[in-house]
Amino acid sequence: MAIMPYPHFLETHTDLKDGTSVFVRPLRPEDAQMVQNFVRNMSDQSRYNRFMSSIKQLSQNVLVRFTQLDYDREMALVMIKQNQDTEDEILAIARYTTDPDMEVCEFAISVSDQWQGHGIGMIMMNLLFDAARHQGLHTMRGEILTANTGMQKLTRKLGFTIRKDPEDGSVCLVEKPLLAAAESTSATTAG
Repeated sequence: MAIMPYPHFLETHTDLKDGTSVFVRPLRPEDAQMVQNFVRNMSDQSRYNRFMSSIKQLSQNVLVRFTQLDYDREMALVMIKQNQDTEDEILAIARYTTDPDMEVCEFAISVSDQWQGHGIGMIMMNLLFDAARHQGLHTMRGEILTANTGMQKLTRKLGFTIRKDPEDGSVCLVEKPLLAAAESTSATTAG
């Protein structure tokens, strides 16, 4: 089984609404400590919204699973603010994991509390859509706590459909097609 190499083509520099220059790239194993620091520095509410539990930090097993990626089946993008005098800082992490059918993926995103409201969620999700499309994925799904109105607002802006989970009223299910209808039809007729 071949391992997909690090996808350099997903690296990009961009500017936030306030002019802050940031670098977005796929997550690498050597980012483990930065990821742990990012999670530890999240507010309790942000950690609960992201992990749907009251964790304070990632266990070693979860940290390894989150940072040692099989880029063919999953992707995690990090937005980094490169600092001259201090260590680089992760502002956001967006990831998806594919279902076994390799057509559908489930996403998750976290934005640092102090950087929320800077348009980061929109940037990260659009880059994640591009990465998923490049892998040939058709649909992106997610689960959002009904109390997480900010995330619901973002997913609405991004074109996701939102519905309550019929089995759990505290969760909303969101879904977005990644391929336009014409692309999907031509892919179906070509296959």
